[in-house]
Amino acid sequence: MDREIALSVKYNDGRLFFLNQTLLPEKEEYVEITNETEAWTAIKRLVLRGAPAIGVGAAYALSVCADHLETEEVSSFCKEVHRIKEYLNSSRPTAVNLSWALNRMENRMLSGNKESTAELKAVLREEAEAIYNEDVMLCRKIGEAGQEIMKDGMGILTHCNAGALATSRYGTALSPIYVAQERGLNVRVFADETRPLLQGSRLTAYELTRAGVDTTVITDSMAAVVMKKGWVDAVMVGADRIAANGDAANKIGTYGVALLAKAHNIPFYVACPYSTVDMNTPSGEDIVIEERAAEEVLCGMGKQTGPKEAKVFNPAFDVTPHELIAGIITEKGILRAPYNESLRKLDCR
Repeated sequence: MDREIALSVKYNDGRLFFLNQTLLPEKEEYVEITNETEAWTAIKRLVLRGAPAIGVGAAYALSVCADHLETEEVSSFCKEVHRIKEYLNSSRPTAVNLSWALNRMENRMLSGNKESTAELKAVLREEAEAIYNEDVMLCRKIGEAGQEIMKDGMGILTHCNAGALATSRYGTALSPIYVAQERGLNVRVFADETRPLLQGSRLTAYELTRAGVDTTVITDSMAAVVMKKGWVDAVMVGADRIAANGDAANKIGTYGVALLAKAHNIPFYVACPYSTVDMNTPSGEDIVIEERAAEEVLCGMGKQTGPKEAKVFNPAFDVTPHELIAGIITEKGILRAPYNESLRKLDCR
């Protein structure tokens, strides 16, 4: 990366800050998180977004909230941490990284014999830091694994934002692009603007242009034309949850992009760390899809774009069937179909 991308999560000396991504690209502003309500609201309102970043941010938030607990009785402390964990987990039901990180934090707290709340607080701080550092490492490895399909001069289409802003660093779907850039490859990216909240134009284009990557913003409805012109060699997207059969939940509109890619014989790839894979969810039909407020569609980015009387259907995500996915790029390499077998092997490593 030519220029450093602003970090989505900052933690220093017990203080936690989330980059307010609703203000990008106009303003870089951090919001301090001091309690569970602030954390829940920030995640729900997309101040912090992106499945890996949500997991990391929630882990730190749980640690910060635990640090503020005054009880010195271990049993009462653990019960209160569990309550906070469940509350934070209710903020975004589709992103599996959220529950994965929070459950990992609680399990670490409950492991072994801790004789004081001070010990428990220290363990939670250490585990949150471990989750952060692990995410940085995994995203880097995803980028390296993705070099198998990267070529000089290729065109890549993205949807939503699965870059450094959605993780601790590097990103998932954008990580192969950043690593390719480091290795001297020239890559051209077409960023779907991603209605209704424009995470593609506001966030993906923001971080890619800042990193010096050749980036063209297109509206979601332009993807087919760009593909037909032969400008796109591959599609790369992230995921909020991968089911055991390989079905992938990602930002609304991803399924349509996958169908377009198939119609134009363009490979469609999903990039994610192992924490996004949910082997307890058999298929995409079992993934809970979050529905968001009508105002996001009728008053997009603060401007009235439709009559208030109109009905609105506003799911935050859709599910791309595994049959449309050419490969799932993970820190262990690129998984291929049949995904029920390759994902199971990944889960066992």
